[in-house]
Amino acid sequence: MNLDSYLIMPEIKKVITRRKFTQLSTMAIGSLPFMGFSNSLFNSTTSSKDEIAVSLFSKHLQFLDDNEMAGITAEMGFDGLDLTVRPKGHVLPESVVDDLPKAVAAMKKHGIDPGMMTTNVWDVSKTTQRTVLEAASSLGFTHYRTGWLKYPEDRTIAESQAIYGQQAKELELLNKKLDIIGCYQNHAGKHVGAPIWDIPPILSATMNEHIGCQYDIRHAVVEGGSSWELGLRQIKPFIKSIVIKDFKWGKVNGQWKPVNTPLGAGMVDFNRYFSLLKEYEINVPVSLHLEYDLGGAEHGASTITIDKKEVFAQMKKDLNFLRDTWRNAK
Repeated sequence: MNLDSYLIMPEIKKVITRRKFTQLSTMAIGSLPFMGFSNSLFNSTTSSKDEIAVSLFSKHLQFLDDNEMAGITAEMGFDGLDLTVRPKGHVLPESVVDDLPKAVAAMKKHGIDPGMMTTNVWDVSKTTQRTVLEAASSLGFTHYRTGWLKYPEDRTIAESQAIYGQQAKELELLNKKLDIIGCYQNHAGKHVGAPIWDIPPILSATMNEHIGCQYDIRHAVVEGGSSWELGLRQIKPFIKSIVIKDFKWGKVNGQWKPVNTPLGAGMVDFNRYFSLLKEYEINVPVSLHLEYDLGGAEHGASTITIDKKEVFAQMKKDLNFLRDTWRNAK
């Protein structure tokens, strides 16, 4: 089956399994080798540092149902999905018990094992958030992105960091029990973690085993400019997963703002970045994001304004760029 003839697959049977990842499974594109994962939840299936396993952020396929999403992801050659399990995601938190097994069954049908997901989880005292992690753990997910944090104006940044550090410690205890790793994403703007340097004081309160950072190079370059390498050195002990995307500065309605671009068309120096990841031996799950204009797919729209084949073609192009650049980085 090719992209032009892509059709909706038959309805799938509900499957629920419980497993601990000891190695990455071979996906539908089984001829592609995998990148080795260094934490205890992953073991490498290849000794080569020239290959990388890439998951697609499912936010960009929310105009498809579970079966279509899994089918086209495998067809394009991705190794996995970074599934949105959050408000307005593929799976809604309040429906996770019923709907997450359906999404996983669709993934498995097309040779994709569950691994990464994106959530709004942070507060372990909230029943719905605990249920999301429990359901994900029972189905074999190993990594998830947490919710974002902000610095309230009515307390100092240091006070907030102390509070968030304690919350991260409590979240890690639950993660350890469930054998899953939570990852806090650095995000440009006024979010906690935007300058990178403020994340280690928070994560230092933990054991740095079942919770860490989801490092986003695009946001790191937006905030750090040419000093992003220093931020990477500072955060590297805590990196548990990685986001890949690109941007450049441009004028939008007369104001200078970050403008998202396809990989290689922006300001991120991927050759240098990938060389550092190899040097530091940072081998963790990778999620590809496409935040530039894709007819609404970039924002997670349920209905898009361009032919879906154009979206798939761009996803494949970015995936090829990512793999080629990783392979050539020294």
